[in-house]
Amino acid sequence: MHIGNLLSRHARYQPEKLALIFEDNRFTYREYNQSVNRLANAMLQAGIGKGDKISTLLPNCMELLEIYWAAAKIGAVVVPMSTLLLGKGLVSLLNDSDTVMVITDSAFVNTLNQIRPHLPAIPEGNYILTDSTETPGYRGYYALKEASIDLDPEGIEISADDVYNIIYSSGTTGEPKGIVLTHHIRSMYCTLFPSIFRMTPESVVLHSGSIVFNGAFVTLMSSMFLGATYILHRQFDTDLFIETVKQEKVTHVMMVPAQIVAVLHSPNFSAEALSSLEMICSVGAPLHREHKDELIRHLPNRLYELYGLTEGFLTILDKNDYEAKTGSVGVPTPFYEMRIEDQDRNEVSAGEVGEIVGRGPSLMKEYYKRPDLTEQAVVDGWLYTGDMGYVDEDGFLYLVDRKKDMIISGGVNVYPRDIEEIVVQHPAVLEAAVFGIPSEKWGETPVAAVTLNAPGAVTPEELVAWINEHVSAKFQRVSRVIIMEEFPRNIAGKTLKRVIREEFLADKI
Repeated sequence: MHIGNLLSRHARYQPEKLALIFEDNRFTYREYNQSVNRLANAMLQAGIGKGDKISTLLPNCMELLEIYWAAAKIGAVVVPMSTLLLGKGLVSLLNDSDTVMVITDSAFVNTLNQIRPHLPAIPEGNYILTDSTETPGYRGYYALKEASIDLDPEGIEISADDVYNIIYSSGTTGEPKGIVLTHHIRSMYCTLFPSIFRMTPESVVLHSGSIVFNGAFVTLMSSMFLGATYILHRQFDTDLFIETVKQEKVTHVMMVPAQIVAVLHSPNFSAEALSSLEMICSVGAPLHREHKDELIRHLPNRLYELYGLTEGFLTILDKNDYEAKTGSVGVPTPFYEMRIEDQDRNEVSAGEVGEIVGRGPSLMKEYYKRPDLTEQAVVDGWLYTGDMGYVDEDGFLYLVDRKKDMIISGGVNVYPRDIEEIVVQHPAVLEAAVFGIPSEKWGETPVAAVTLNAPGAVTPEELVAWINEHVSAKFQRVSRVIIMEEFPRNIAGKTLKRVIREEFLADKI
C-alpha cells in the first residue's frame, strides 16, 4: 500500500475525468499521469532512487504537484522548503535532510549560487530549474522530462512504512525539526479526511494557500484518493478566490484564518458567489469568534475547524456541532485518542486546563536524525503537543494557548488568545496578536498588536482604554497597543507573533 498508485489508478479507470486546474491549464487524469510519469522516469535516469531526498524551493506551481506524485511513484522522499528561507536557514535544512537534488526556479538562483559551496551532498548535475534551460550550473526540468517516457515506472517495491515526506517545522531560527511522514501516514490523510469533510469523487477542491504547508496535504491527498477535481492557485488572491469558487462551482476549501478574514471583507464577497461551497475548513491558527460568527451568518452549515500538528494528532469540529460547541475545536477523529495532562503527566478532569496529549494512525515516524527530540515529544506512543486546553463533559476540546505563548503576570497564567478574542470585537480591528513583554512590576505584561479595517480608524491609546474596559480580569489588561499595516506571516499564512515581539523589543515597531 502506497500513495504512488493512486494517480495511475485514476488514469486507467477514468482517464478523461478532469483532474487538475492550474491557471489556464486543465488536465485529465490521463494527461496528468503521463506528465508525472515522465518526471518519475527522468528522476530515475538522473540517479534518484528509493529513499533519496529531493528538496523543492518553489512557489505553488504545476511542477511542484508533479514532483509530489512522481516521488511517490519511485519511493523518493520529498522535502518541500519554504520559499521564505534564505542563507543559513536554507543551508541548515538542505544539509540536515541529506538532500541530493534541488528543484527550484530562476527566482532562487542567486540564493542557491551563494550557498552551493556549503552543500557538499548535492552533485553538480542535480540542481534543476523549472523555468529555464540555459542557466549555467542548472539542468532544465522540461528537458529532463522530454527525454523520458510517459509509462508508469516498474520494478520499484514501495511499502506503507517507507518515507514519503520530511516536513520541517522550523528552520529560520532554532534547531530544525524534520517531521518524517510515511506512505501509510499520507494514506490516512487519503481515507480519513474525505469521510469527515463529506467529500465525494464529484467534489471540486480549491487550494489557494501554499502547498508547502502540511495542512495543504489534507485536501490534496483526499482529492487524489477520490479522483476528484483539484484546483491550485499560484498564491492567495481574494478576488481570484471568490471568482474561482463561483465559476468552477468549488465545493471544498481549506484556509487559514487570515484568508477567511480577507474574503469576508472583500468588496466582491457575497454569499451567492460562494454558495457552491459545502466545506470551509479553518486550519493553522485559531479563528476568532467574531470572524466565525460573521462567516456563519453569511454561509451557514459549512464551517469546520481543524486543530492539528504535522507530528500527527488532530481534532475537528464538525459543521453541525458549531452551535452547541461554540469555541471548541471539536473531538479526535476516528482511530485517535486524546487526554489532558498536568505538569506531572497525570490526566486531569473535565474543565481543567492542561497539556493536550494525543495518539493516532498519522503519528510521525520520528524527527529526522533527532532521537532525543523524538523521545521528548512522543512518550509511550503519545504525542505531547505543547498546547494547552481542556475538555468539557462531552469530551469536546477547547484550546487555551501554546505553552510557550502563555504570559505569567503577577504569578497568574494569562492566555493571549482570551485577550485576542476581546480585541477583535472592536469595530475598527481586523486582526489581533497578543504577546508578553518583560515588566519590572509584574514579571510580564500583555501587549496587543493589531491591524485595522481602515487607516487611522482608532488610536493606540483609545484601543488600550477600550480593551482594558472590556477584558474580564485585571491581569488581562494590556499595557500597550501597536498598530501595524500587516502582520509578518510564515509560508502557511500564520501570524508570526514571535517576530512581532522581537521587533517590538528591538524598538523596530
